[in-house]
Amino acid sequence: MRTVGHRKERPIAFSASAALLVEGARFNDEIHRLPTGRTSLVRKGLFRFKTHEDANRHELECLAEGIAKIALGRA
Repeated sequence: MRTVGHRKERPIAFSASAALLVEGARFNDEIHRLPTGRTSLVRKGLFRFKTHEDANRHELECLAEGIAKIALGRA
């Protein structure tokens, strides 16, 4: 198993610090910027692939196209 990245466990305190409040607000803002459940980045339908590489390529193309559409919509 490979570990990628790490996160700091925050202790539970009676009163929150301003730094943690700002961090929480930033996290909340980023969550709200994610696409909603109405947006799907993968095309609908039944697809058959000869290899896993073909399937992975199709998935990456769909994701890139969906992300591009979202970016154009925000611009």
